[in-house]
Amino acid sequence: MSMLVLVLSGVLVLAIGGCVCVVWAARGGPRWVRAVAAGTRMAGELVSRSGRTNRSTGGSADSDA
Repeated sequence: MSMLVLVLSGVLVLAIGGCVCVVWAARGGPRWVRAVAAGTRMAGELVSRSGRTNRSTGGSADSDA
């Protein structure tokens, strides 16, 4: 259980750090910040696309709305 909490905490810290880099890059941060922000945006797009494909193949009540 504690290992799971540790892993999830690490993922949360990485996500928050990525969001901070996206905001900082939008304000003209250094090159490494723009690189991290690009990676964060790419990862977010991948997660978003995978969520869309899972929902569309699921055929659940979401399509009834």
